[in-house]
Amino acid sequence: MRADAQRNRDAILAAAREVFEDEGILAPIDGIATRAGVGNATLYRNFPTRDDLLAAVMEDSVRAIVAESTDLDALAPAAALREWMFRLTWQLRVWQNLPTCIASAIEDDESPVGRVCTSLSARTGELLDRARAAGVATDVRGDEVFQLLTAVSWAIDRFGDDSARARQRVALATAGVLRAG
Repeated sequence: MRADAQRNRDAILAAAREVFEDEGILAPIDGIATRAGVGNATLYRNFPTRDDLLAAVMEDSVRAIVAESTDLDALAPAAALREWMFRLTWQLRVWQNLPTCIASAIEDDESPVGRVCTSLSARTGELLDRARAAGVATDVRGDEVFQLLTAVSWAIDRFGDDSARARQRVALATAGVLRAG
């Protein structure tokens, strides 16, 4: 990629992050192009659809949360899963309407957003499998837990939960994932 093309792409991604944080992911695409200082044609040449743009913006955050989750491997399986479920839910609530977009994309093999979420669902499955092997998790699938956490992240956003309240909401919503004991 030419240097100027890379600068434009980077400017679009930075502008999209800002707009998504300020206005949510359904904000007008034209506003992102304007904020990035590029024309609409440049934006659409780089990102033909809103989902392409959203997936590109999400990739860094997804890579970071998955990489940071390696610290959970040192915890007991139940504690690791409990903490992952909170961290993931807290992360997914960052942009208004992101959970809705994920819910629409998760079953679509062609969706760039769905493909980005695959690593989140996979990490959920890994921690769930570890907890199940230790006898502390119920027989629920990782993709089901990921979908549940996506829904809970919507509630956390809509109710304006702070971190402590969000942690309580995640614990309540996921009570059936871990065995009592």
